[in-house]
Amino acid sequence: MDQSARYLNLSLREADLIAQGQHVLCAYIMRPKPGHAFAATAAHFAAESSTGTNVEVCTTDDFTRGVDALVYAIDEASGLMKIAYPLSLFDRNITDGRAMIASFLTLTIGNNQGMGDVDYAKMHDFYIPPQLLTLFDGPAVNIADLWRVLGRPVVDGGLIVGTIIKPKLGLRPKPFAEACLAFWRGGDFIKNDEPQGNQVFAPLKETIPLVAEAMRRAQDETGQAKLFSANITADDPFEMIARGEFILEAFGENASHVAFLVDGYVAGPSAVTTCRRRFPAQFLHYHRAGHGAVTSPQSKRGYTGFVLSKMARLQGASGIHTGTMGFGKMEGDAADRAIAYMIERDAADGPYFHQEWLGLKATTPIISGGMNALRLPGFFANLGHGNVIQTSGGGAFGHLDGAAAGALSLRQAYDAWRQGADLLDYAAGHPELARAFASFPADADALYPGWRNRLRPAA
Repeated sequence: MDQSARYLNLSLREADLIAQGQHVLCAYIMRPKPGHAFAATAAHFAAESSTGTNVEVCTTDDFTRGVDALVYAIDEASGLMKIAYPLSLFDRNITDGRAMIASFLTLTIGNNQGMGDVDYAKMHDFYIPPQLLTLFDGPAVNIADLWRVLGRPVVDGGLIVGTIIKPKLGLRPKPFAEACLAFWRGGDFIKNDEPQGNQVFAPLKETIPLVAEAMRRAQDETGQAKLFSANITADDPFEMIARGEFILEAFGENASHVAFLVDGYVAGPSAVTTCRRRFPAQFLHYHRAGHGAVTSPQSKRGYTGFVLSKMARLQGASGIHTGTMGFGKMEGDAADRAIAYMIERDAADGPYFHQEWLGLKATTPIISGGMNALRLPGFFANLGHGNVIQTSGGGAFGHLDGAAAGALSLRQAYDAWRQGADLLDYAAGHPELARAFASFPADADALYPGWRNRLRPAA
């Protein structure tokens, strides 16, 4: 059934829809299956996303038609389809009237992904009007709060040097805590990797107290505050709360130094919101493990990494992994800096929409995946600043002189970039950075040809 007459209105102007503020706007790249017209398929997509079905039903009335999702722009050549969703469609909490990402996804990425006339459809951007924006939690804390703990300025406080304990699985409690201490002697921030939790060989209730003691020891030795991001992800919200409460008790006087990591893609919006609301004083570390199943450029369905990150800010993520923008081992390219800009600025342009955040607290970009000191200057040059959390696993623990030296090399690479110095010149006076060249020779050869001659005494 062709539903274009009801769910397609190409006379609507996007500027008017934004000015009126009564619709969420979504941009998709869509292709119909052979034998199906683009406009009719787009209309069917909008119908399935809102009030429609594949036949006329007797329960439809004039009010129902007033909350139809409407296709307002199409470009068959590029596959672009834009849909306006009336705000009335989106679910609200009965407890506090707030909005929820679960409802947003149910409408915009719901049954429409499996319709028989759609070959594929992927959301590339969305726009949230002020009236709905105010109903999302947004972040409670972000990098400024971590800078405060570290004793830095809360504006432009700079790079937080972090790591992921390696190997990510297989360490028992004592070796895990010892690895934490080793890194903290040179770095700032340690996160559990996404699968680390309460394994039988490393029970959380045994591991966490040892890590808390390692933090105390590192702070005593260095005179500097340290940070730890503990994974509290679980299927059951009450399990997450139990883990969080135990961790805060174990860290005691250093509770403000603790972030909570949530695997936000695999555990979903409920897990993120449980952490955001139950522990509003903690940095909410959104790990996006598994997201590539739908966000990868190779996937034609679902939504992009840009959309995922924008949703994370609405949910209240203090920080989210944003990829290495082509400078590390993860899929991505330099243009992915648009993701960081969207989540950290008060106004930013996406692929299709400009978003005003109206003072909603920023979400911090977290950078990880194959990064080391040699790759950092290019990354910072592309991003334009270093106000991020950067977690190097192999880039720290793969340093020839150990994790503390690896952490110092990361800090020195950032300092060299910030000062506009040549990395090899800077390395000549900083042994940890110089030894990073010998630690990662393949990267050194590719990025800094001739490094061996210039650093021969140190390397």
